[in-house]
Amino acid sequence: MLVTDCEVVYRPTTSELRFLPEGPYDLGRQRVSWVAIQHGSEATNGSLNLLDLTTGENVSHPLPGRPGFAFPTENDNKFIIGLERQLIVFDAQTQECEPLTDDVIDGDVDGTIINDGELFDGGFLFGCKDVTFQEKKAGLYLWRNSDRSLHKLRGDQICSNGKVIRGSNGIYQVFDIDSPTKQVVEYELDLAAPTLVHKRVVVDVTDGGVFPDGMIASPDGKGLIIAFYNPEDAPFGEARQYAISTGEVERVWRVPNSPQVTCPQLVDIDGQLKLFLTTAVEHMSTERQKRHSQAGSLFVGSICH
Repeated sequence: MLVTDCEVVYRPTTSELRFLPEGPYDLGRQRVSWVAIQHGSEATNGSLNLLDLTTGENVSHPLPGRPGFAFPTENDNKFIIGLERQLIVFDAQTQECEPLTDDVIDGDVDGTIINDGELFDGGFLFGCKDVTFQEKKAGLYLWRNSDRSLHKLRGDQICSNGKVIRGSNGIYQVFDIDSPTKQVVEYELDLAAPTLVHKRVVVDVTDGGVFPDGMIASPDGKGLIIAFYNPEDAPFGEARQYAISTGEVERVWRVPNSPQVTCPQLVDIDGQLKLFLTTAVEHMSTERQKRHSQAGSLFVGSICH
């Protein structure tokens, strides 16, 4: 099994931005977007961040709430953001927020906010999390592009995280993580219905102490690259690639001095495909942060063998 060591590509300059980085996306031209979900353990707001990998400059745009994801659009300045319990379109140039829909997300329960999501050609999937990480009440939703409609697919998750979607012509494979279950499950999504059926466990890490968090497809589409959030002390944080067909680990990426890895993404840097990883300080005491000096940093590692 191949093990790849990653290196820091950017360390956020403030403790607020190091607290909970997630959701990176390749914007092209050596630029990456990412979200700081919240700016501290008691904070009720976060930010959209735009990082220039050539200069190392990061521009942070404060948001009026906690973002779970920020999807780039065809307009360089505009992002679709899951913010608290709303879907909004945020303009990074004007700082204006416009609702994508008037629907209130998870309006039938208390104590949840939007978390992770993923784009695909039919729209996007996203989930919510119980802010206490205890109750199975958070929703999993589909936004369907064809009729600009919102659909609740599940309402029994605790902390909905990474998603990968494959397929076409209205029938898709959905790979989904509800982090406390320590599993990746596969569904079939019928976009027209819309429904999720034929649940199958693809990856099971219930025998370990780490939690699967963000997830993307491997470059060849045959594997799942998963970021693992380790709440305990460890010299390295990890992202792992699992084969979809067998559920076996194929590759590991290690990040030094930062055990809480939150999200992976494939990014083109100087014409080479790299694995970009976000990590977090969340829940770390001052003493633990001293032991894990790169917690909250953003990393890159080789994707090629």
